[in-house]
Amino acid sequence: MTLSFDTKRLAAAPDAIAPDGSEVRILCRTRSGSMAQFALPPGAVSKAVAHRTVEEIWYVVSGSGRMWRQLDGREEITELGPGLSISIPVGTRFQFRCDGNEKLVAVGTTMPPWPGEGEAYIVEGKWLATV
Repeated sequence: MTLSFDTKRLAAAPDAIAPDGSEVRILCRTRSGSMAQFALPPGAVSKAVAHRTVEEIWYVVSGSGRMWRQLDGREEITELGPGLSISIPVGTRFQFRCDGNEKLVAVGTTMPPWPGEGEAYIVEGKWLATV
């Protein structure tokens, strides 16, 4: 594989809708990882999902809400707000919601890079999904 630089500006409109129902704007990608911005509108609750092969690290840019995570008998709900970083290990069941009056926006890095359709699968969540 030939190495190359990747430069990408955040798109004005979503590039896709994630399996969890959030808006996705795709950012840069390397052989080791990929980056995207995820967003939920005020009052929205994502579908609960888990990933088959990737782990993620999220950084909350704006908005407020909560993230539910469950893995290997451990379960927690984390308050989300600007400046917070969270990890989502492979196989973690997770669901997030926007509880504030502005869109909840996070930037996530996926390792290895997002492989495409079929990576995320729907699981039973903590809240009733609205997206």
